[in-house]
Amino acid sequence: MKHSRLRYSLCLAPLTAFLLITSASAQDTDLAAIASWIALDAPTGHEHLATNAIQDNFSGWNKDDYGNLSKLVGNGTNRRLVACALDNYGYAVSQIREDGYLRLHRIGSGSRHPLWDQYHEGQHLRILTRAGPVVGVSAVANGHFAAQHRDETALITQDDLWLDVGAESADEVAALGIALLDPVVRQLPPWHYANEVAGPRAGARIGCAALVAAAEAGISEQDYSTKYVLSVQQVFGWVGLSASLFDDAYPHELIVLGPGNSSFANQLIESFGARIDSALNQRRNRPEIRLISPRVSNQDALMERVSYVDAQEVLESLVAAIDSSAQLPSWILAPEQAEVLNGDSTRWGAAQYTTPLEDIEAQLDQLAELSAVPGHEGPIRNLVFNALPEWAQEIAQVDEMGNLWVEFGPVSEATVFVAHMDEVGYEIESVEPDGRVNLRRLGGVVTTAWEGQPAVIQADPNTDINSLPEAPQIRGVFLNRDYPQSKRPESVQAWFGMNAEQLDAAGIREGMGVTGYKEGHRMGRYRYAARSLDDRVGSTSLLLALQQIDPNNVPNRSIFAWSVREEGGLRGAAELANKLYMRTRRVYSIDTFVTSDTPLESPHFAYAPLGNGPVLRSIENSSMATPYELDRNRSIAENSGVEFQVGLTQGGTDGTTFTVFGAPNAGLSWPGRYSHSPAEIADLRDVAQLIELLKAFASAPLD
Repeated sequence: MKHSRLRYSLCLAPLTAFLLITSASAQDTDLAAIASWIALDAPTGHEHLATNAIQDNFSGWNKDDYGNLSKLVGNGTNRRLVACALDNYGYAVSQIREDGYLRLHRIGSGSRHPLWDQYHEGQHLRILTRAGPVVGVSAVANGHFAAQHRDETALITQDDLWLDVGAESADEVAALGIALLDPVVRQLPPWHYANEVAGPRAGARIGCAALVAAAEAGISEQDYSTKYVLSVQQVFGWVGLSASLFDDAYPHELIVLGPGNSSFANQLIESFGARIDSALNQRRNRPEIRLISPRVSNQDALMERVSYVDAQEVLESLVAAIDSSAQLPSWILAPEQAEVLNGDSTRWGAAQYTTPLEDIEAQLDQLAELSAVPGHEGPIRNLVFNALPEWAQEIAQVDEMGNLWVEFGPVSEATVFVAHMDEVGYEIESVEPDGRVNLRRLGGVVTTAWEGQPAVIQADPNTDINSLPEAPQIRGVFLNRDYPQSKRPESVQAWFGMNAEQLDAAGIREGMGVTGYKEGHRMGRYRYAARSLDDRVGSTSLLLALQQIDPNNVPNRSIFAWSVREEGGLRGAAELANKLYMRTRRVYSIDTFVTSDTPLESPHFAYAPLGNGPVLRSIENSSMATPYELDRNRSIAENSGVEFQVGLTQGGTDGTTFTVFGAPNAGLSWPGRYSHSPAEIADLRDVAQLIELLKAFASAPLD
């Protein structure tokens, strides 16, 4: 349910106080430092991406022939070796196809979690090229085509992954600097919330964070030389550590900071696996081996979780094992991640496209990265209103549901252009006493693309449209099944590191919106990828078209509208139709044309290639453009000089709510891939031409 503005304002105060308290705490600073190590790029065999940065930022670290990074502290005769596993699970580019898609294969066996590969379908991935990181997205079946995929129940494996980098050919892939065997990992920020950190191999990386903290503090017991080792290729059986041991002059003690487990470990062990034992057996005096491993939740999952208390236990145990009299060191920030190269304008193609595409990209960056599940469109509405030209702001209207529209031009029957501001997502249905949050789907969510991913509660204040608030967000994770039997979960829960009482004190209420972490990325020369391009592209197109229209030069009445609650019910548009139908001649839905132009769909319908122009969306599940309306639309588009496509797709749009009142509805759309997932893609050339099409339709005669 949607909260009233009054009720929302009552819950905002404790939420704001909670955010201010936690953001200022020392624990929060420590969690940010720990999370920075979890996010560090170091896929197996490519640990140099991290070790080179560590050497640049910290002194005294040396690299051996196998790639391990070590620092020697102390000069005693007794030798101690302390090691952690630096590498994280990754894929390698195993094929570059002529159509520009990439195929992937795991490096080593990787994670044992049954959903590991599925975590990477329909997501933003990071290709670590020789020149630097490039972002792509992995293909997923269109959410609107669920009927075509209902029999696909098997879990996703590495053989099902297709990587889309915004290229149309192998040559364009090469131009992006991508080569065969380049490593690929998930594109994720450092993730911490409440009293936890989360991310791939979080437990192992906490060990490395503790090791670096101890090494930089110079901790080594008197009469000891302590060699701290960030070891490589643990995925292959600790071969990096084995190489370091073989190279070392008979350590008396070996302390290994191991990957996370279901319970904390701090114990002496006799055996550490075949490869390590083989190296140790070459020594005259076998060293004492101590294993320290943190307790983790969701072991080996994408968002493996570790509490602050458990991370501190690792650090305290490590220091005590090295020198019980030493002071506990502070956690240290890891080197910053390399920035992605997608924003390099030299990759963007023809110069004549640069300026308009940059303008579209800049507007999409603002809109697409904001959360706005149905009933919580406030941040988008405020941003749209504040970006309207001054003349439009003066006449803009907002109704009680939150729809925003601008009506202009001479008095006559009106042409309505409507895009929606909301996106698919979830809302809080209920909260368990232990803090697990039960979620209700809002719209056609591709549930597999949210399970086990970062989560965000959208606690937007829904303030006056004249302001641009920084909407507070509470981070957490979507929980995942440990023993899945089929691809799709029956229900989805989230976790925010707090129990029910703490969530209530923080102002978290039933009905609040929940979505995933969102980023927008330019891909290749012309593509843009982000969650909620359906319908942020429509909202952007309407906005940029209106900025270029002179209201004194339009021949007929025009209404540019941004609706609410389109996903899962077209409710905002239905309210608009009730208000506007008496003076509406026809309506155009500015929404996605869900295209079968993906490697996972049959092209027998809805085939509209990206980059071939906007689409006159002529037939959908619940509406169609009648032949005479389609002929009129074709004529306007042809006269505009815009290259366009015509097609049939699945789904429904806002304009269908006007048809019951006799107003013809048609879609002015752009082809979009991977609908209702975090991997949605549009081509910026199509958006630029859609804006031209909107201006042409707004200037066309009524009949």
